[in-house]
Amino acid sequence: MTRTKTRDLIEQKADDLFYENGFEATSFADIADAVGISRGNFYHHFKSKHDILDAVIDRRLAKTARMLESWDADKLPQARILSFIRILLTNQTRIMAFGCPVGTLTTELAKLDHVAQSRAAEVFTLFRDWLADQFHALGHGDESVSLALHLLGRSQGIAVMASAYRDETYLRAEVAALEDWLDTVTTKHR
Repeated sequence: MTRTKTRDLIEQKADDLFYENGFEATSFADIADAVGISRGNFYHHFKSKHDILDAVIDRRLAKTARMLESWDADKLPQARILSFIRILLTNQTRIMAFGCPVGTLTTELAKLDHVAQSRAAEVFTLFRDWLADQFHALGHGDESVSLALHLLGRSQGIAVMASAYRDETYLRAEVAALEDWLDTVTTKHR
């Protein structure tokens, strides 16, 4: 395997393990085992766990930016926001098992008072800014950021509760409630 492919695989496995087990609970050995390389070869690619964390955050930021760009293609703002809401359904199995990948990592890093916490929160900032742009396009002007934060916060709460109770019915009902809320918010500005 080439150096680039090995590094990419390390980042992918680290991202999965940080999500499923937590950053603190994941060791170099866990990541090396998941990739199938020796610890010595692992150190050839990353010198510290913090270097891996930075790479995972960069990976998540890039993945989120690509997803938002794909949602922008050929859709109206309300449909774009629905794409955001429905990601809870798209990822329901993993959300019920592990929570939201962005929320869990950001919360864990905050508890650790980790220097990378603010970088991890940049994924939320991408979502907030993108959602605010959609609400602005729907005519909400100065309310756009508040509406974006409300939706982002509510979706995080849904992810936490769905994970806590492992309840698909709850998750589906809350997504439907968010869709109704969006219809209400959109109707007010027509």
